[in-house]
Amino acid sequence: MKIIAAPDSFKGSLSAVQAADAMRRGIEAAFPEAEVVMVPSADGGEGTLDTLVSSNNGRKKAVTVTGPLGAPVEAEYGILEDSGTCIIEMASASGLELIPKADLNPLKATTYGTGELVKRALDDGYTTFILAIGGSATNDGGAGMLQALGMRLLDEHGEDISFGGGELKNIQRIDLSSFDPRIAASTFVIASDVENPLVGPDGASYVFGPQKGADFRMVQELDGQLHHFADKAAEATGIKLHHRPGAGAAGGLGGAFQAFFPSRMERGVDIVLSYQQFSAHLQGADLVLTGEGRVDAQTASGKTAMGIAQAAKKEGVPTIIIAGSVGDGAEALYEHGVVSVNSIMNRPMSLEEAIRDAEGLLQWSAEQVVRSYFHKGVRKQKGVF
Repeated sequence: MKIIAAPDSFKGSLSAVQAADAMRRGIEAAFPEAEVVMVPSADGGEGTLDTLVSSNNGRKKAVTVTGPLGAPVEAEYGILEDSGTCIIEMASASGLELIPKADLNPLKATTYGTGELVKRALDDGYTTFILAIGGSATNDGGAGMLQALGMRLLDEHGEDISFGGGELKNIQRIDLSSFDPRIAASTFVIASDVENPLVGPDGASYVFGPQKGADFRMVQELDGQLHHFADKAAEATGIKLHHRPGAGAAGGLGGAFQAFFPSRMERGVDIVLSYQQFSAHLQGADLVLTGEGRVDAQTASGKTAMGIAQAAKKEGVPTIIIAGSVGDGAEALYEHGVVSVNSIMNRPMSLEEAIRDAEGLLQWSAEQVVRSYFHKGVRKQKGVF
């Protein structure tokens, strides 16, 4: 019997590596003789850097950069030595987790630190990049990143605008003359599962602004600011970002890459699975276990569990999902090779309890689902015992 444990992180409680190990222990408690292959995964959000580095014998380099509210933070980028690829996870420089919840403010938050990470990697000689842009605290259209790389966003007095999504309205002209020329000679793959446009009811501000601290009035203001930024970007490049799919990723950072970088956007989980050679791991497998903190309708839009199930289905391997919680719309996953969706909560409990006990709960759940799946009849039919 061969079972693959390929979860994403359980946000706030377990890394993807810890989650995979908990699954392994649960599987082995049920079937000690099973071959368990751990392939911790990610979808372009937090954890993508660690996942790619750990699965490709890479290394990480620490860099001090400007955090989302202007204070210095310790960030890092990864290097995959075999391919010379640089992995940048924008959340390490400009992410939600860097700001206390009470201080979240997308009118002020900046992507400047993400730009500093890119600049440092360019200084170190790297020209091939994967940018994981999930988990941002920002809604500045990537303006801060562009400024860190030499672009000037000028107000009516010819001065550079300040940081944050609330400053975009002050842009009167975009000056590209000092924009780092090394960018044009590099390649950038943007890892994201977000297809939202930059502006409008499905855009960055309306859909993602509230989780970054924006109330409804702020959402409206931010949307107008991004609209103005898109107008000015179009004047400078001829590229209209307003309704481009993916331009709304990471508060408009996806749009900045589309307009000013030689880049392409790919679903984050597909990039990770490719670098992990996941299809090779699937050969001879009887079952895949995957999971993450919450599974619901959004999961089917291209998050880790969905990508894992789709890849496994191509090889004829069924997938079981184990999640911290299960919300509305999770049933859509049944069309993509998923056998069942399960929650780790085995009794009434608070969210705090579930987070605190996630490791043990996930181990217990993994044991139960494989016992159920490989009951005597299925084992005999599959010839696994």
